[in-house]
Amino acid sequence: MKRLNIITGHYGSGKTEFAINLAISAKKCYNRSVIADLDIVNPYFRTNDAAQMLKKHGVELIASDYASTNVDIPSLPAAAASAFDIPDRFVVLDVGGDDDGACVLGRYQPKIMQEPYEMFLVINTKRPLTATAKDILNLKEQIEYASRLSVTGLVNNTNLGYEASVDDLLEGQKIVEEVAAASGLPILYVTGKKEILDQLPEYISYPKLSLDLNMNLPFMA
Repeated sequence: MKRLNIITGHYGSGKTEFAINLAISAKKCYNRSVIADLDIVNPYFRTNDAAQMLKKHGVELIASDYASTNVDIPSLPAAAASAFDIPDRFVVLDVGGDDDGACVLGRYQPKIMQEPYEMFLVINTKRPLTATAKDILNLKEQIEYASRLSVTGLVNNTNLGYEASVDDLLEGQKIVEEVAAASGLPILYVTGKKEILDQLPEYISYPKLSLDLNMNLPFMA
């Protein structure tokens, strides 16, 4: 696992769920793990919503003072720059959706380029604008242009939320493999709830990350 990890993707791809679970899983390898909420686009579904869960697992959270409030101000947390300064700390940057959200990475690009990094493109093929390989490749290019950074790997997080199934994930896998072949990028993770991952056939041999769902939709109290 690289120390510096950037999570990008389309709105509703499950970026934040992936970011949270990656930061928690990294505690097995790193003494310290931190997640920085850099989403200046969507004020409603934020890493900060899982603050208690992160604290329980010993993961540090850096978030704007306005995160998860009814104040919609596109501000970055003042402490975000400090996430880069401790060499033995695993860092996850949870970025806003699409190229609009990726623009924020330009502010930190000089620091990011000082060391090897992983930049994940989280893909949910059940979202309207990432339903085909062509759409996903276009999104990748837009994010790279806006951030001035390169995507280094793909994540298949195809799901329909609480209605997700193994068939959804397998359908998405075919499309993500098309993207991998066209872009030359590796598939770094296949993700989903544990009961879904357990149903995957043996030929899906990519690394798997089981997701504990921490983000509650407004209608799911």
